[in-house]
Amino acid sequence: MRLVLATMRHETNTFSPLPTPLRAFGPKSGDKAVGIYRGTNNPIAAYIDLAERQGAEYAVPLIANASPSGTVEQAAFDEMADSICDAVRGGCDGVMLDLHGAMVTEGHDDGEGELLRRIRAIAPEMPIAVALDFHTNLTAVMIANATVITGYCTYPHIDMAETGRRAGATLLRAMAGEVKPVMLWHSLPMLTHMLRQTPLDQPMKDIMNRAMAAEAGGEVLNASIFGGFPLADIPHVGLGAVVVGDGDAAAAGGLLDELMDQAWQRREDFVFEIEPVETSLNRARELDDGPIILVDHGDNCGAGGPQDNMAVLDGVLRLGLEDVVAGPIWDPDSVSRMIDAGVGADVSLQLGGKTDSPAMALAGRPIAVSGTVKCITDGRFIVTGPMATGSPMNMGRTAVLRSGSVDIVVSERRYEPFDTGCFTHAGIDPAAKRYVLIKSRQHFRAGFGPIAKHVVLVAGPGVCSSDYAAFPFKNLRRPIYPLDPDASRNA
Repeated sequence: MRLVLATMRHETNTFSPLPTPLRAFGPKSGDKAVGIYRGTNNPIAAYIDLAERQGAEYAVPLIANASPSGTVEQAAFDEMADSICDAVRGGCDGVMLDLHGAMVTEGHDDGEGELLRRIRAIAPEMPIAVALDFHTNLTAVMIANATVITGYCTYPHIDMAETGRRAGATLLRAMAGEVKPVMLWHSLPMLTHMLRQTPLDQPMKDIMNRAMAAEAGGEVLNASIFGGFPLADIPHVGLGAVVVGDGDAAAAGGLLDELMDQAWQRREDFVFEIEPVETSLNRARELDDGPIILVDHGDNCGAGGPQDNMAVLDGVLRLGLEDVVAGPIWDPDSVSRMIDAGVGADVSLQLGGKTDSPAMALAGRPIAVSGTVKCITDGRFIVTGPMATGSPMNMGRTAVLRSGSVDIVVSERRYEPFDTGCFTHAGIDPAAKRYVLIKSRQHFRAGFGPIAKHVVLVAGPGVCSSDYAAFPFKNLRRPIYPLDPDASRNA
């Protein structure tokens, strides 16, 4: 048996001002890629393990994963897709893909569907397994051109390798003639808020639990709920689900209807109400005990934000909050200035605010900060927390500015702080701080949840805002809830 295993992941925020060229994906292939990802908490690692346990020959033509940003350059998509398609042309018995589910390119609003369509055009009967992110926007093209689809059941995503194992194991059973996968799917006209999607809590918790129990109990082969990625101006955004039955469409369809009915009935509960930044910070100031995790969710690079909007940090400094670690802030220029000055030097910076976001009518606004360069690092560490465990991280050259009792971590590359390594690698223990200001939405809970005494969500401005009325949607399917309160389930 010969398998083709590949990763091509990107969550595209079509409102983000940041381009997504090929270099953003850091594409790797072959033995080097296998060596980096084997044993990590990623779907591709599960595929590698399954192939080796099966005694199968396998090729890894591509492992490419870019941080969320703007629309993917078409040339980049074509080059990556070609590498996978060429491997399929070289001959194989099955394909296992680690994709995202929310990739938008310059030429395609459904990057994953287009990749699958191209593979199917080469090998119409090829068995194909796909592991997708919880924030997938499902499409008919994805379903029509795959054999098995599974999705992350967690947010923060701590089951990435398990999701690959679920997809790959079902595909191998199908290839052996043990099962006959039948996929049914549905996408609801719901623009859910990402701060209300997590299966850790209601309204999603028992919907996801029902899907997982059905799969674990053998009621169906696989069942996956997708919260959807709402920050994309495309027609197929929505909360959705895929159920994989074993030759039995009736059983799969019954479960699918049950899951979708429950989600639609709870649509009001998927709405997150924001409050002014000042209100959130003042509330945090009155809390006892730390660490108090301040979560700036409007400028989160994990959903396409530049990670350099200074509004919330400016508020922290103006309020005089003490014993704070903040960051990482994306500002290569400030990093260079601190490196040139050296550890121990006093510097004055125009920090952050280097990026305009025209789609949201936001101009970059740096803040003036003075302090002492406390530390300089290469920005590299290995994830030790439960999300992407064992994966190498690279924030680029990183420097820490001590301004009063506030430590500000500034990096050359964007990084969503889902692992405490972004601070500990620079000698900062976030568990010892009163306040930890980070730019994230839910993924921070993987690494910072265990140390948090309190969590305060702060609705800073940015292209990841939870105020959906602020986004200039043009291509979104309408009517859609909650932008259209009277939308029907079958819209």
